[in-house]
Amino acid sequence: MKKKTTLELVEQSQSVSLYSISFEMDRTTEFERFLSKFEEEASLNTDYQKVLYAISIILDKGALERYFRPEGHLDDNLCALPIESGKIRLYCLRISDEILILGNGDVKHTETYEEDTRLLGYALDLQKFDQLLRKDIEDGIVTIEKKEFTNIEDRVYLL
Repeated sequence: MKKKTTLELVEQSQSVSLYSISFEMDRTTEFERFLSKFEEEASLNTDYQKVLYAISIILDKGALERYFRPEGHLDDNLCALPIESGKIRLYCLRISDEILILGNGDVKHTETYEEDTRLLGYALDLQKFDQLLRKDIEDGIVTIEKKEFTNIEDRVYLL
């Protein structure tokens, strides 16, 4: 069954716009689900704080490539936070220095995300969304103006 998905603006600064995907069935963004999963988990607080710190740097400086751990394939925008070691991964789509789509993540227990069904699910959702969004951009349905998507408010994607 395909899931109805939209893109929601999470936060905006002078440097960057942060978005997150939202599944119609959940009514919360994937990034909100990530935050709620770890905000009260004391044993992972250091790793959680690394992710939040990375996001604060991105809000200040932009979604520069050097702030992300490359993930996925050469033909997609999948990446992860934090770039340094840690147990938690937050998967993202880095569209440009000015636009970042925050996904979900979890504790990484395996060498690669493909070996963990939860992490693989988060990564695949973002990769599918990335493909559909790119097609809309190529077709001129959605455009990027500076650090914002235009004509995306009413778009529903089926993942």
